[in-house]
Amino acid sequence: MGSKQIAQETFDEAVQENITEFEMEPEEAVREAVLQFESQGVDLSNIVKAVRPPASENGQRQKHQILLTLDSLARAVAEQDVAQLPQQLAALAAQCREQLAFRCLAGRNGAYAAVLAACGLAAGRRELLLQALSALAALLDGQPDLLDAAGRELLLRSLRERRDDAEVTLAGIRCVRHACLKHEHNRQAFVRGGVLPALTGAITRHGRAAELVRVAASALRVMTFDDDIRVPFGHAHDHAKMIVLENDGLRVLIEAAKAFTDNSAVLSELCATLSRLSVRNEFCQEIVDLGGLNFMVTLLADCMEHPDVVKQVLSAIRAVAGNDHVKDAIVDAGATELIVLAISHHLGNPQICEQGCAALCMLALRKPENCSVIMEGGGALAALQAMKAHPGEVAVQKQACMLIRNLTPRSRELCGPILALGAEVLIAEARAAHRDCDDVARAALRDLGCQVELRELWTGRRGSLAQ
Repeated sequence: MGSKQIAQETFDEAVQENITEFEMEPEEAVREAVLQFESQGVDLSNIVKAVRPPASENGQRQKHQILLTLDSLARAVAEQDVAQLPQQLAALAAQCREQLAFRCLAGRNGAYAAVLAACGLAAGRRELLLQALSALAALLDGQPDLLDAAGRELLLRSLRERRDDAEVTLAGIRCVRHACLKHEHNRQAFVRGGVLPALTGAITRHGRAAELVRVAASALRVMTFDDDIRVPFGHAHDHAKMIVLENDGLRVLIEAAKAFTDNSAVLSELCATLSRLSVRNEFCQEIVDLGGLNFMVTLLADCMEHPDVVKQVLSAIRAVAGNDHVKDAIVDAGATELIVLAISHHLGNPQICEQGCAALCMLALRKPENCSVIMEGGGALAALQAMKAHPGEVAVQKQACMLIRNLTPRSRELCGPILALGAEVLIAEARAAHRDCDDVARAALRDLGCQVELRELWTGRRGSLAQ
C-alpha cells in the first residue's frame, strides 16, 4: 500500500480530465486515474473511486451521493425535523457500510457532528436513538479518531440507561468497539468511564441474544489489544486483569457459551476473547475450573469443518497451556489428537498450521510425558507436513521448528524417529530461507543431534564476532 495520500477533489479532477481531455468513458476514466495514482505510490483506500455527478445547469459542481445524503441529514438536524431524521440516518448508515472511502469522505465533511446532534435529538425517542447509534457505528468503522469526549459520554450513558434494551445496547457496543480498535486513548477513556462492567453486564443480561453476546465479547477482546502504533505503551495487560478480577469476565464468558452450543460464530468469538484474557497462570487455571477447557475441546471436535472456529480454539488452547498444570489437563482431555487432526485436516491453511504447531509446542514445553503423547499421536509428522506445505510462511516454519525443539531435550529417544521423518532437511531449509527462523532452527538441529554450522558474523565493532 502506498504511503502518500491525496484529496478527494484531486482524484475527481483527474477523472474529469480523463473524460474531457482524453474522451474516455466514465468507467475507463476512473480505472485510468486509479492506475495513475497507484503507480506513484498513492494510497487510495480513503478515496471514492467513482465519477462525480456532472455539473448542474447553472454550472455548479455536484457532490458525491453520500455528501448529498449528509446535506439532507444536516438540514433535518438544523430544523430538528425528527420525522425526517430516521430516513436520512438510515441512508447515511447504508452508504457508510459500503466502503471505507465513503466513510472517510463523510467524516471529512462533518458527518460526525451531524450524527452526534441527531443522537442528542433522540432523547426519549427509542427508535430514533437506535437509528442514530447505528449510523454512528457505521461512521466510526475505521475512523476512531472522530469520536470525542461528548461522543464517549453519550455512548456510556446509553449503555447505562438503556441496558435492558438489547437492540440499543447492541448498537452502542458496536460504536464502542469501532471507536476502540487501533485507538488506545479511546480504550483507556472508555475503561475509566466504566465500559467494562457495561459489557460484561450486557452479556449476562442478554445471554440469549447471539449477536449481542458475540459483539460484546469482541469489544472486551479489543480492550486487551495493543494495536495503536501512535503510543509506545498501552494498557492491554491491565485491562485484561480488570476484566477478570473486577468484572468476573471468565465466568461471564464461559457461562454465556453454554447457551450457544450450536452457534459456532458466537463460540469462536468467546474462545478468542478467553485467549486474550489468559495473561496469568491463575487465569488459565480458572478457565479450566469453570469448564472452559471442556467447551473448547468439544467445540474443536464438533466444528472441525469450520476453519475460522478451529483457528480461534487452537489459539485459546495455546494461551491457556501457558500454565504447566493446565497442560496436563489439556492432554488428559484428549485435545492433542484433535490438534493433530486439525493441522492435517486444514493442511492448506497456514494460520491453522501455525496455531496448531504453537499449541503442541506449548504442551510439550517442560513436559516430557506430553512429548511422548504428542509423538505417538502424530504431532511431529503433522508439523513437518505443515513445513512442507508452507515453505514460504515464516510463522509456520518457526512454530514447527519450536515444536521439534521442545520435543527432544528431555526425551532423547524421540530424536531418531523425528529424524527418520525427514526433519533435518526441512529445518535446514527453513533456517536458510527465513532469518527469523535461524535461532530456533539451529536449536532444533542441535537438540536432534545434527551437525550445526555456526556462522560468524562481523558486528561492526573492532574485535567483535557474533555467532
